Amino acid sequence: MAAARSQLKESNLHKITAKGGHSSDPDALPLPLYLANTVVLPLFFSTVYYLLLQWREKIRNSTPLHILSFSEISAIIIFFASFIYLLGFIGIGFVQSLIFPRSEILDDEEIIEDLDQLMLNEDTRAAPCAAAPPPMITSPKPKNKIIENQLPPTQLSSEEDEEMVKSVVEGKIPSYALESKLGDCGRAAAIRREALQRITGKSLEGLPLEGFNYDAILGQCCEMPVGYVQIPVGIAGPLLLNGAEYSVPMATTEGCLIASTNRGCKAISISGGATCTVLKDGMTRAPVVRFATARRAAELKFFLEDPLNFETLSLVFNSSSRFGRLQTIKCAIAGKNLYMRFTCSTGDAMGMNMVSKGVQNVMDFLTKQFPDMDVIGISGNYCSDKKPAAINWIDGRGKSVVCEAIIKEETVKKVLKTNVAALVELNMLKNLTGSAMAGALGGFNAHASNIVSAVFLATGQDPAQNVESSHCITMVEAVNEGKDLHISVTMPSIEVGTVGGGTQLASQSACLNLLGVKGASKELPGANSRLLATIVAGSVLAGELSLLSAIAAGQLVKSHMKYNRSTKDVAKLST
Repeated sequence: MAAARSQLKESNLHKITAKGGHSSDPDALPLPLYLANTVVLPLFFSTVYYLLLQWREKIRNSTPLHILSFSEISAIIIFFASFIYLLGFIGIGFVQSLIFPRSEILDDEEIIEDLDQLMLNEDTRAAPCAAAPPPMITSPKPKNKIIENQLPPTQLSSEEDEEMVKSVVEGKIPSYALESKLGDCGRAAAIRREALQRITGKSLEGLPLEGFNYDAILGQCCEMPVGYVQIPVGIAGPLLLNGAEYSVPMATTEGCLIASTNRGCKAISISGGATCTVLKDGMTRAPVVRFATARRAAELKFFLEDPLNFETLSLVFNSSSRFGRLQTIKCAIAGKNLYMRFTCSTGDAMGMNMVSKGVQNVMDFLTKQFPDMDVIGISGNYCSDKKPAAINWIDGRGKSVVCEAIIKEETVKKVLKTNVAALVELNMLKNLTGSAMAGALGGFNAHASNIVSAVFLATGQDPAQNVESSHCITMVEAVNEGKDLHISVTMPSIEVGTVGGGTQLASQSACLNLLGVKGASKELPGANSRLLATIVAGSVLAGELSLLSAIAAGQLVKSHMKYNRSTKDVAKLST
């Protein structure tokens, strides 16, 4: 048996070395190694010496170097032949890598592994041996390696993509550099996604990858994408607002929200519609600067608030944009620190970048006028952006809007299933007194944030600006001798735009188009964004009306149990 195994091993070794495309057997050379070296080395150096002598003589005699004699041609041929031999002898691995592809060259470990596998296959029998069961051969689990076989593989388009994934996993290529390196945003997202799965050992199955235009978000919406989240979009309405009807798109995962808002729209439309007015339109940015003394800070404050200087500051500010126009500058001092709140119109854009550019221009101008001024930051939180702040509640930010409607008594009873007196009392005790007891800041409403968030997501607004955009006070009172209901929402800081940011994405752009506010207004700059703000306020009005009615009628829990509860068997889904 040992002789047979030895014979098999020898024959398999010949097969493996043949597969590698080369052999390391020294007998493969036509001459013994020592004899070959004895012949080649003198030939190499002698031909080099001969050629150098011949070229020196030609240079002395002004003979063209390209005119060669037979002996010179022979010497050149011998030189190249001996050089190739010596290169192969000294750097054999380098020569083999040029002659043979890397995948065809097997090193000793690969030969041993292939040989072991062949021996294992040879020893494996189709039927179990009567003497003993076949041994269980287990390979040790690799340590510190990423588990890949437990993850559903991402469909990579080529072997090159697989190499890119490995490079990202190994840290050779930064994940954030894939788009610039590949020039294909969709391919970069697929590679990044697969690399992430391998690094974390967690599956992203269920997170869609295909069907999205990743080029549209490059450099403006999202960095290092690995897919996109699906949020269902529903329609509330039609909402009759300022004599026009709007079908309002709302993106949400909260059941009952759209159904409730839709009921409010119905009640408003039956009663003749709502009226909405934009009170103010101006985005803000407030840098903070510091001086050596409070007196110097006060001097700059007086300079900025002086009407004689406003025209100069406006020219400096307005030079940064076609649509950005400086409206006001409000200052506040804290010791030797000065906060300057710039307010400007921004056309149909939400306008944060626009106002920031204008403020930067003014800061550069003021640095020359007040060289001792130290600019601490372009934003000092006196703006105030994406944070609840009294200054937004009082002075407004973005679009300040008020929306109202009178709901007929019959509609209150038949559609809203309650009565006017109950709604008036509930609003006073809940939205006004209850919010005051809680120390609310801009939250004197039932659920304005619900509607604002849903419309923002559907239309490509900045979701984080829902914080100040949801500032709202809801007022309810009986009119017409107590028979009808007057309801209004006042929202001082709705921050929306119809150009830039997420508004240009296909889905969000479609929702804006549904409302008739897609892109910039060609007739009047800013008209589309102001109209969108009124639609947001009108939708909030509908949502407030319906939710207050549901609470007053004791239907809130019942409605949520019907529309906001899954009917699927959760126990089965978890198995």
